[in-house]
Amino acid sequence: FSLAGVPPTVGFFAKLLVLKALMDIHMVWLAVYAMFFAIVGAFYYIRIVKTMYFEAPTDTCVLSVPVDMQAVMSVNGLALLVLGLFPAVLMQACQLAFS
Repeated sequence: FSLAGVPPTVGFFAKLLVLKALMDIHMVWLAVYAMFFAIVGAFYYIRIVKTMYFEAPTDTCVLSVPVDMQAVMSVNGLALLVLGLFPAVLMQACQLAFS
């Protein structure tokens, strides 16, 4: 969902800030062009999510994932959501890194 730019994920705010920067420099045509391809890309990203969760599996074997991998993926998903809800923390860290 983050790659598709669905709120409240980090990917949404990344796309929003890029489009805002394009609008600020009066490149409306490029912002419209970017939005068109963001919608096309979202179709493909959301289609993968639909396939994963809403279609019947073709293989019924049980998958085993190590606990450390489950922890890393859980922390990653939580970070995407938290940074999407509170993007100011990430923006301040980026500004401090470049100043």
